[in-house]
Amino acid sequence: MKIVKVEDAVGVALCHDITKIVPGEFKGVAFKKGHIIREEDIPELLSIGKRHIYIWEDREGILHENEAAERLKALVGGEGLYFGEIKEGKIEFYAAIDGLLKIDSSVVFDLNLIEDIILSTVHNNTVVKKGDKVAATKVVPLFIEEDKIKGAEETVKKKIINIVPIMKKRTAIITTGSEVYSGRIKDSFGPVLKNKLGEYGCEVLGQSILSDDPGKVEESIKEWLDKGAEMILVTGGMSVDPDDLTPSGIKNSGAEIITYGTPVLPGAMLLMAYKGSVPIIGLPGAVIFSKRTAFDLILPRVLTGEKLQKRDFAALGHGGLCISCEDCTFPRCGFGRG
Repeated sequence: MKIVKVEDAVGVALCHDITKIVPGEFKGVAFKKGHIIREEDIPELLSIGKRHIYIWEDREGILHENEAAERLKALVGGEGLYFGEIKEGKIEFYAAIDGLLKIDSSVVFDLNLIEDIILSTVHNNTVVKKGDKVAATKVVPLFIEEDKIKGAEETVKKKIINIVPIMKKRTAIITTGSEVYSGRIKDSFGPVLKNKLGEYGCEVLGQSILSDDPGKVEESIKEWLDKGAEMILVTGGMSVDPDDLTPSGIKNSGAEIITYGTPVLPGAMLLMAYKGSVPIIGLPGAVIFSKRTAFDLILPRVLTGEKLQKRDFAALGHGGLCISCEDCTFPRCGFGRG
C-alpha cells in the first residue's frame, strides 16, 4: 500500500470508496472504489478532507476491506437472507422471507473480540418481514491481516445468522372458568387469541368452553388432538388460586410440563407443555389485559417448530419486563430481547 498526494493522483484508480458527509443533508459514497481520478476531482477530494489517497499494492497476507467483508459475509450468513451491495467495506444483510431471525449471540460476541472485525445485528428471535435489515459486517481498516479473517473462520463453526420460516399451525382453544361456562360473563380470550393467531395465518379449529374441572380439560385436550390440532391454547384457571385447576388437567393429559411460571411480566403464569410434538400452552389472564405478554415472545418460536426447554424460559428474564410504553413498538423494542 502506497500513499500519494491527491494532486499527484490523476489517472490513479481508487482502491476504496471515499465517503462524503454534509451534516443534516448527505452521507454516502462520493467516489467509488475503482474510480479513475481526474483533474476535476481534485477540488472535491480536497473539500471533503482528502489530502492523500492509498494506492493498492498486492502483499501476501494482507486483504483489501472488500475481500475481507465478503469472506465474513460468507462465513456468518445462512438461510433466508440476501445481501446488499458492498459499500465502504460494509455489507448489509436483509430478510429474504418473512420469518423469525435466529442469531447465535455468543459467537457474535466472540467475533467482535477479534481486532478490526465488526458484526452488528438486531436481536435474536425478532420477527422480521421480507426486506428488513437484520445485520451488517465490516472490517475497520482499509486493509486487514488475513490471519484475523482466518481467526474468524476458525471461530465460526456454522452459519450464525438465519431466518426460519414461521409455520401456520392448526390450533384449538380451550377456555376454562365456571363464570364463563355458566354464561355469567362473556369469554374474552377467544377474540384476543384469534387476532394474535391471525397475525401468523394460523387456522383456529374451534374453541371449547369448560367448567373448572381438570378432568374436562384432560378430555378436551385429547379430543382436539384426535381432530388434528397442531397446537392447543388453554386459557383461564392459571393462577395459584385453589379454584384454578387448569395446570392439573394439562398434566393429567400426559403432557410433559416444561415450565409453569415464566420470568416475564406481564404473563408470568404462562405454562408450556408438549404432548408428543404438539405444544400445549396455558395462558394467564394477562393475555387479555396487556397488549404484549410472555405469549407474544414464545408464540413465533413455537410456530417455527422449535421445542422450547426450561433454559429458554430462564433466558427470558433479562429483557423480560415490559415497561408498557404508551405507543407500543413491539417487536421493535427491548421486550424479551435480553
